[in-house]
Amino acid sequence: MGTNFASKRTMIIGGGRAATTLLEEIFNAKNSPYEGDKSAALYDPVCIIDCDPSKFGTYINGVEVIGGNELIIDKAKELDIEVIILAIPSLSEKERKKIIDICNETKLPLKIIPFIGSLILENNASILNQVRDINIEELLGRDPIKFDNQDIKNFIQGKKCMVTGGGGSIGSELVRQIARYDPKQVVIVDIYENNAYEIQQELCMKYGESLNLVTLIASVRDYDRLEKIIQLYKPEIVFHAAAHKHVPLMEVSPAEAIKNNVVGTYNVATLSQKYNVEKFVMISTDKAVNPTNVMGASKRCCEMIVKFLAQTKTGGTEFVTTRFGNVLGSNGSVIPLFKKQIEKGGPVTVTHKDIYRFFMTIPEAVSLVLEAAAIAKGGEIFVLDMGEPVKIVTLAENLIRMYGKTPYEDIKIEFTGLRKGEKLYEETLSKEEKAGKTSNELIFIGRQIEIDTETFMDKVNVLISIAEKNDDVNVVEELRKIVPTFVKPEVFNEKALKKFEQKENSAEEKELQKI
Repeated sequence: MGTNFASKRTMIIGGGRAATTLLEEIFNAKNSPYEGDKSAALYDPVCIIDCDPSKFGTYINGVEVIGGNELIIDKAKELDIEVIILAIPSLSEKERKKIIDICNETKLPLKIIPFIGSLILENNASILNQVRDINIEELLGRDPIKFDNQDIKNFIQGKKCMVTGGGGSIGSELVRQIARYDPKQVVIVDIYENNAYEIQQELCMKYGESLNLVTLIASVRDYDRLEKIIQLYKPEIVFHAAAHKHVPLMEVSPAEAIKNNVVGTYNVATLSQKYNVEKFVMISTDKAVNPTNVMGASKRCCEMIVKFLAQTKTGGTEFVTTRFGNVLGSNGSVIPLFKKQIEKGGPVTVTHKDIYRFFMTIPEAVSLVLEAAAIAKGGEIFVLDMGEPVKIVTLAENLIRMYGKTPYEDIKIEFTGLRKGEKLYEETLSKEEKAGKTSNELIFIGRQIEIDTETFMDKVNVLISIAEKNDDVNVVEELRKIVPTFVKPEVFNEKALKKFEQKENSAEEKELQKI
């Protein structure tokens, strides 16, 4: 006899081939005289939801198709459903998110069958065994971004590549992806030895001696050390990912933001130019657009340095900047924090009920960097279309539900107030930067503002000298002179709240007009 498990009353969304196969596997395993699949014993299929009206009232393996998505919430309650399985692997991410949002309103655990590209169908692979919890990435509401791997391969193959900050969340993924494209050599440069060691060991175990890997401990602040590295290893492509990125920490240590971000970028970029590196690629952030904090303003200053060097056209180095939003799962991002808070029983802390952010996955961010670098001709800033921004409180609520808990009941959500320098929402382009198209419809070129080459470096040198004196007050004031879009967060957020209020009022008016 099969093992006795407590089966949960299950709603299946989708009445196609995947659902049919899933039901067959559940019932075959349960009816087997031998010990069946434990996964099958977890589910007791009660009903099927499908949007095709021709299927309404029909049965699939004895389970009735009761109607479309509009019935999910009511029928889940009426039929005492305990778990929902989304069994439509061909859905687009946008359609999937719509259904996930509806399912989240039931406050029930939600399982899914993977996207068709990830589903294993060969060698009689079991669909039932591929049913899994949803990932936080699936709440973004857009399709995974596809990149031209051939472009990237042509760009990387046979080249010596150096990655600063190569042990960090972005830098280490850069190294991983570069390694796939048969580079001549990969040089990791990082000041934090533990991270550098981890990615070194990971790649050594995966590639062995087939990957020419060099791992070096060095600070991007140290010009002489960097010069020796570049002289010795002669990289053809330099990816500059090393930076301080934590907004609140840089608010209280602004001179350190300048010494690491601005000085570091200037050192790596000018040395790349001096030693005729083919391409220098800087990793920037959407927080550099109309910055309200030192970190964002320092990164905007870095973008300006890169643009300045591109304008001067000394030597043959092509300079490119890539700008993107928050990356899921990176060091210091909200998702790992929320997970820790939920696992401890809460509360989950959100700074403001109206705070929004753009999100992307680390592999997407890195693929953007690589493709942008491949198609860049010098002087551009590349921006990714990341879809609609995500409300952080909604992200927190969905993450709590992914753990099978009810927001505000099982796990509390507390609003702690905006942190120093924090914006309610981020932007990817300023008004002055017009977006041009590229061969990838989801990557845009922002036309950067021209730099005044007569005075710019004089201002940067003053900024650096103040930072080296650890004068935290004057360094911020000098940064404001270089980055005119650097505004106080209170001013920006006050305007943002007014915009939100206007939108809400407009939405309410539209609803009233329908009545």
